[in-house]
Amino acid sequence: MSTRTTVLWVPDWPVVAAATSEEVPPHVPTAVHDGRQLTAVSALARAEGVRRGMRRRQAQGVCPELVLLPADDARDVRLFEPVAAAAETVVAGIEVVRAGMLLLPAGGASRYHGSEDALAEKLIDAVAAGSGHECAVGTADGLLAAVLAARTGAVVPAGASAAYLAPRAMSELVHAAVTDEAASAVAQLVDLLHRLGLRQLGHLAALPPTDVHARFGRLGAWAQLLARGDDERPPARRRPEADLEVATDLDPPLDRVDSATFAGRRLAEELHALLVAHSVTCGRLQISARTDEGTDLVRTWRTDLGGWGGLTPARITDRIRWQLEGWLAAGAVETARARAADDPAARARSRAARDAVASGRDPWAHDDLPTDPWPDADSRAVTLVHLAVTALDVASAGAEQGRLWGGPSGGDLRAHRALDRVQGIVGGSGLLVATLQGGRDVRDQVHLQPWGEQTEPARPVDRPWPGRLPDPAPATVLDPPERVDVRDASGTPVVLDVRSGMRGEPAWVRWLPRGSDDAPRAVAGWAGPWLLSERWWVAADDRPGLRAHLQVTFDDGRAVLLACAAGGWTCEATYD
Repeated sequence: MSTRTTVLWVPDWPVVAAATSEEVPPHVPTAVHDGRQLTAVSALARAEGVRRGMRRRQAQGVCPELVLLPADDARDVRLFEPVAAAAETVVAGIEVVRAGMLLLPAGGASRYHGSEDALAEKLIDAVAAGSGHECAVGTADGLLAAVLAARTGAVVPAGASAAYLAPRAMSELVHAAVTDEAASAVAQLVDLLHRLGLRQLGHLAALPPTDVHARFGRLGAWAQLLARGDDERPPARRRPEADLEVATDLDPPLDRVDSATFAGRRLAEELHALLVAHSVTCGRLQISARTDEGTDLVRTWRTDLGGWGGLTPARITDRIRWQLEGWLAAGAVETARARAADDPAARARSRAARDAVASGRDPWAHDDLPTDPWPDADSRAVTLVHLAVTALDVASAGAEQGRLWGGPSGGDLRAHRALDRVQGIVGGSGLLVATLQGGRDVRDQVHLQPWGEQTEPARPVDRPWPGRLPDPAPATVLDPPERVDVRDASGTPVVLDVRSGMRGEPAWVRWLPRGSDDAPRAVAGWAGPWLLSERWWVAADDRPGLRAHLQVTFDDGRAVLLACAAGGWTCEATYD
């Protein structure tokens, strides 16, 4: 029996995983070795003559710029998980054959997506978007035909796998082996078949099955089965752990933080009990609510390490409370601001409500306010009728990556708990974390988000961003920038000209005002300038349209990033 099978294959996955882990640029020839010989080689290295099985010295003699990385099966499997997760967004359930290759029954999936070609396109796009890796997809009857079809991105018509495999070399059987031990046994079988004159898969497929089993045993019967385009068994689907969700309808609807948090506390206890009952932990918490107007509010928060010991009902409740404050209290303040423009009394109530939110208190329960600060029911921002909490990225308890010598990191867990306590005092948005986002200058690339909150930056990092400053990135971005005076060797100010760019070469830099640092610093070297023109429609006082960035090193070893605009020079950042 044969099953219509689709195979997703990432070429040279051990090299891809090692290069990703070690941050090796993709344009560098790379290979993986196990201490004795090369086990995987990148396409660029193969173009230079490097081959699998070479010794390290021989490979470096062929390609001196070759980068050698150690083999690590655990790393390969761990880094392949995003690829598998991305494929599962297209097909619900897959089987991972080995790191770098997975397969799935193509019948139902191709009918759902329209055709086998459409299924392949969706898988390739999903893996590229979800993991950033390129892959190839092939479909055929039987495992071996599908594996070989994936190596060329082909779709073998139904019933044609035997003819597709017949002219193939016998050595192609190695590609169907899962482990290194199995590959070694298959290689020995191939060598024996070659010595007997069987050099193509069609030759093996034409032999009587009973004679093949009697002469070559279990492994020979397996090889003949694959050569005929058949399967030992259909693909066994790999299904991820289901997300766990608890929810409640709020009757009557709630518009106060304390009342909604009380309902959230019950949900937190129920969710924690479910996690314990299923012996799982989760990587993210999704908090969702529905308003009386039918609007769905959703926010995702990261959890910390430590399994149940870190994710207690109290800590789940804290995240629910912080999110409810953002939806209820902060929204009420925004509504009050709009009304305060025309109502003096509303302005006073708005100021008191903002003070309450800033101090972490509920503005509706503030002692300085009336029972209902804004009597008009329509003035309240949101009223909740449904609340739900979902555990995402569910995995078996104890599956978190441990430290080098085993066990979870107690230091990380204690630090997370300390930050959560601080956030509980100052509020959900009172503790911010700087993350990287897309942008052209260093200030645009800083994205601040509340600690523990899972939000996407407004500007993706993977966009081209023409005009972006080159590496290395500065270590510290100054807020606000410091004003400086830049002059050339003759003492003439270095200025930025709209037509010709920067006029003069910087030789001295003095910080302003003069009292802050009277001594000018001698410039030992500089790079640039990089001209940047953007947002020309914004007023010059707010954001100048033309700027020039300059990397400068001083004679004392310090390095800074300077920027010149219509208003003069500023020091934007410093380098370590």
